[in-house]
Amino acid sequence: MNRIISRSASRFRHFRRLATETEDHHQAHHILWRHQILDPGSDIVTHWNHIFLLTCLLALFIDPLYFYLPSVSGPACLTTETGLGILVTLFRSVTDLFYLMHMILKFRTAFVAPTSRVFGRGELVMDAREIAMRYLKSDFIVDLAAMLPIPQIVIWLVIPATRNSRVDHANNTLSLFVLIQYVPRLFLIFPLNQRIIKTTGVVAKTAWAGAAYNLLLYVLASHVLGAVWYLSSIGRQFNCWKVECAKENALGVLPCLPSYLDCNSLGRAERKYWLNITNVLANCDAKNKDISFKFGMFADAFTNDVASSRFIEKFLYCLWWGLRNLSSYGQTLETTTFLGETLFCIFLSILGLVLFSFFIGNMQTYLQSNTIRLEEWRIKKRDTEEWMRHRQLPPALQERVLRFVQYKWLATRGVNEESILLSLPLDLRREIQRHLCLALVRRVPFFSQMDDQLLDAICERLISSLNTQGTYFVREGDPVNEMLFIIRGQLESSTTNGGRFGFFNSITLRPGDFCGEELLTWALMHNSSVNLPSSTRTVRALTEVEAFALRAEDLKFVASQFKHLHSKKLQHAFRYYSHQWRTWGACFIQAAWRRYWKKKLVNYLNREESLYYMSVPDRESNFDDDIADRSFEGDRSSRNNENNVKHLGATILASKFAANTRRGANQKDLIGDPASTSLKMPQLFKPDEPDFSVD
Repeated sequence: MNRIISRSASRFRHFRRLATETEDHHQAHHILWRHQILDPGSDIVTHWNHIFLLTCLLALFIDPLYFYLPSVSGPACLTTETGLGILVTLFRSVTDLFYLMHMILKFRTAFVAPTSRVFGRGELVMDAREIAMRYLKSDFIVDLAAMLPIPQIVIWLVIPATRNSRVDHANNTLSLFVLIQYVPRLFLIFPLNQRIIKTTGVVAKTAWAGAAYNLLLYVLASHVLGAVWYLSSIGRQFNCWKVECAKENALGVLPCLPSYLDCNSLGRAERKYWLNITNVLANCDAKNKDISFKFGMFADAFTNDVASSRFIEKFLYCLWWGLRNLSSYGQTLETTTFLGETLFCIFLSILGLVLFSFFIGNMQTYLQSNTIRLEEWRIKKRDTEEWMRHRQLPPALQERVLRFVQYKWLATRGVNEESILLSLPLDLRREIQRHLCLALVRRVPFFSQMDDQLLDAICERLISSLNTQGTYFVREGDPVNEMLFIIRGQLESSTTNGGRFGFFNSITLRPGDFCGEELLTWALMHNSSVNLPSSTRTVRALTEVEAFALRAEDLKFVASQFKHLHSKKLQHAFRYYSHQWRTWGACFIQAAWRRYWKKKLVNYLNREESLYYMSVPDRESNFDDDIADRSFEGDRSSRNNENNVKHLGATILASKFAANTRRGANQKDLIGDPASTSLKMPQLFKPDEPDFSVD
């Protein structure tokens, strides 16, 4: 028995512990909410303002739906659509809850003290009592008037309590309260708009969203006007019935009771009898042009059977009526001398003019903001064409200029990236440059050997370079003012070795290559002068080229600040990927190969010549003396000629060797001459190496 009780206690202890923890958790949240004060610029308040703005627009759309509750449901009678009233009341109650939540949130939202707005955003007041007192003295009354469920109370409490009253009285009471509460609900939109703009800068983040927002406000105004027109049409019809009933009652021939105009009396026998002999229907038929009662601008509601149609049909027709007359300022309306109708038309004309100028003007501004860059580019292109025609530039040059303008527009869409980056703080600018350039810079093999710190410094100083086909980046002999790293496109890099006759070398630079390496040599020299180095190559774009450029002063700064650039690893990478070094290496190998073949040919000729002379047979010794004496002189002269030929070949070889030796000595003197520039290489010798040594 005790064992069973102890087990039960152990089990219940666990549930009791869970219940205690849950209560503590809820209590902690309650305490946190009681002491939580929200920053008006925080994300949660910003998101809530956007949500509440949409809720306010939805509430402004729902309230006029109450005007569609009365309808003509039978001959000479009005009724109220209960199903539509329930649905509208449900949605209206949901929006009322959002208004209540907005009021609660305002009690917990801090505000900026007016006395602290001298500099910056000001100081936030976080005291809950001060926040509540300020809210109660400012916006509380308006928010409370917008939050109260007045239409629900009227339609479900007031109207059923006054069933004995006339039908039009109930409908007019409902419309009166809806219109009265519509004013504070509409008033809330404007300060909410200003609050969102003050926090985020704009209401809509995109131009299309801004245009849709202004168009929505315009459609909302048309919806309200259409609903008011429909309710006024029903009131005008009911007024005609009352006038005709009063005439019949004055004659005393046939009694016309006010209850007959309510569709709840359709089944009564006396009403059926009255309906068969009365003239109310004929005298209040808007389709009949001969009647004395004039419906004016409300006649369309009955000639087109709008008042007796389904809800969706009457709603769309009334919306179209509002859009048509609001856009045309009521010019198509046919009015009578009825005072209410005339005032309604005047109000419609003024409102249409104001709304069309404001909302449609704003929508046009939002839409034009998408094409403003395009228009600016077209104006700039037209000015460029006029200037080139005025200066009588050649057609080929004009075509190149226009092609560059077109290519730059396609690449940048008219946005000046440098001005945007310069307006940002240094840290943001560095992060953006790293995001934009780091992955592309790592594609350059020479940069892939560097560490992240050095790459960040280089990325921070890189600028974009856009060039069209046929553009010359630099010409041979011109000063090099930037080092170019190719991202897209192809370039041709050629050299004539300082204009040497018969020498031409050309290579193609592709994505990942670079040019202007003379600038790196100049930047790494400790005793470099202020004069920029001369280019040893001519670089021309073969296609449209996108690249990053590193200017001379930026490269000099990086080289002087970061010793990581002085390393043997980068030295080998620079030699390997430098096209200047590659050209020198190819020419050096070619020269060595030619010297080797020339030396081999000389040795071969000497060997052949020695073998030839060794193969000559000895002269016969049994010639007689006379013949020997006579031929002695001739043999002596022939031997002298052969020896002369041999010595002549040796002399030619010796003279060529001396000439080559003299040329090499002159070239060495030219290199060692301090007056000559080491970077401007008039002849193709070994390029000057950058000083990669660490201080």
